[in-house]
Amino acid sequence: MCHPTRPKRRGDALPVLLAGLLLLGGCGRKADVGPAGATGELPDQEVSDFVLTETDQGTPLWTLYARYAATYSARNTITSRGVRVDFFDTRGERTSELTAREGEINQRTRDMTARGNVVVQTTEGTRMSTEELRFLNRQQKIVSPIEQLVRVERGGDVLTGYGFESDPELKHFEFKRAVKATVRTRSGEPVGPEVGR
Repeated sequence: MCHPTRPKRRGDALPVLLAGLLLLGGCGRKADVGPAGATGELPDQEVSDFVLTETDQGTPLWTLYARYAATYSARNTITSRGVRVDFFDTRGERTSELTAREGEINQRTRDMTARGNVVVQTTEGTRMSTEELRFLNRQQKIVSPIEQLVRVERGGDVLTGYGFESDPELKHFEFKRAVKATVRTRSGEPVGPEVGR
């Protein structure tokens, strides 16, 4: 599978991404010419089976996979469909996976927005679901808009609320408002819902 080479330092990701996108046309992938977006703007390039990895001194931070991606250089944006993002810890081991119907990546900051049936599933079993989520690359945080409902399931307990913020591993998360919790007892019986802030 043809994809951009992993950079050695985080600061090298943009040139590698741009070079990788230019090379993808020569990797045996046919660039499909699809319909223009809602604005009528045509992409600079379209590719299938797109892969992008962000590293920090050789250790992967995350890898994005998409069935389809289109670049819009004037907006510094890559749009994608059929999205999966694997997140890694400091040892380079996968800790969680994000899936979504579609996504958008800022080529300069590598911030991402995921939309449509967004699910983050950790290797430890915690599951978060919503309809829209942003990943802030520099801060290594995932956040949802304040008006977006978010559901978190962990060990049989269920939390819902609005204005979610967390690390990609869902170890330290916070809801901003209207938090409700259903907590299960040791016997498995639900207790709640309990209303938070």
